Amino acid sequence: MKIAIAGAGAMGSRFGLMLHQGGNEVLLIDGWADHVQQIKEHGLKADFNGEEVVEKLPVVLQSEVGEEDQVDLIILFTKAMQLEKMLTDIRPLIKEETEVLCLLNGIGHEDIIEKFVPMANIYIGNTMWTAGLEGPGKVKLFGSGSIELQNLGEGKEEQAKALAEKLSESGLHAKFSDNIHYSIYRKACVNGTMNGLCTILDVNMAGLGQTSTAHKMVETIVREFAAVAEAENIHLDIPEVIAHCESCFDPETIGLHYPSMYQDLIKNHRLTEIDYINGAVSRKGKKYGIATPYCDFLTELIHAKEDSLQVK
Repeated sequence: MKIAIAGAGAMGSRFGLMLHQGGNEVLLIDGWADHVQQIKEHGLKADFNGEEVVEKLPVVLQSEVGEEDQVDLIILFTKAMQLEKMLTDIRPLIKEETEVLCLLNGIGHEDIIEKFVPMANIYIGNTMWTAGLEGPGKVKLFGSGSIELQNLGEGKEEQAKALAEKLSESGLHAKFSDNIHYSIYRKACVNGTMNGLCTILDVNMAGLGQTSTAHKMVETIVREFAAVAEAENIHLDIPEVIAHCESCFDPETIGLHYPSMYQDLIKNHRLTEIDYINGAVSRKGKKYGIATPYCDFLTELIHAKEDSLQVK
């Protein structure tokens, strides 16, 4: 299968590497020139569960995608605020039959994607895989993960199941979900707790779990997400979601990982996706008349941190 990874950062590089190793033709697409150049010259370097791996993968700047770059599937892995620009840049790739799978963090991305792609060809999902970007052309990959996905197009369930099977052939542990919006809100709770809190506290997920207030903060944030989800007829199992979030604290699994927002802001001084995670819950809370004080404050704290680091 010919697969383009649109957004070849930490997670995009993981998927590109694993899909390549699974025998697919993979094209990496990214907007960071240094990253693209390093991969072109030296291959994609990965610390893959402690093993040093180098793979030569085709890579192109998103501004240089051309008609000749044809693929069967595009997996979207940009930052949320970069999604529309990416889709605009890679428009030459998007044909009538091209399938698009969105695995971005956050809520509501299909509203942007359907401006570029017929609804029948859109699949949305979430992933519990983790990855870290060590520098241009170098990633750190450890632990295991999974993917859930669903078709947005009517009657496309079999195609969605086939897509999940195809991804699983490369060890990505993908499965079809018939209630992906539940899964997306559940994953958003993980991002809404781990990302902002680890970034502000300057700790990894295990470090957050060791604080005396971790449980109260996680529970309160999850309850705010759940109240907003309920207004959209998505009924989260609050105790289960809290336990799911707190499973990230385990240093034997992914607890030693620093979430993507920490990597963006603290490590690389880049803008964060907070407006598409806790900020999205704040906006929806105002829309539905639901109080979301923790999400409001955490969003403001992250923006203040961006300002203090002079990130633009």
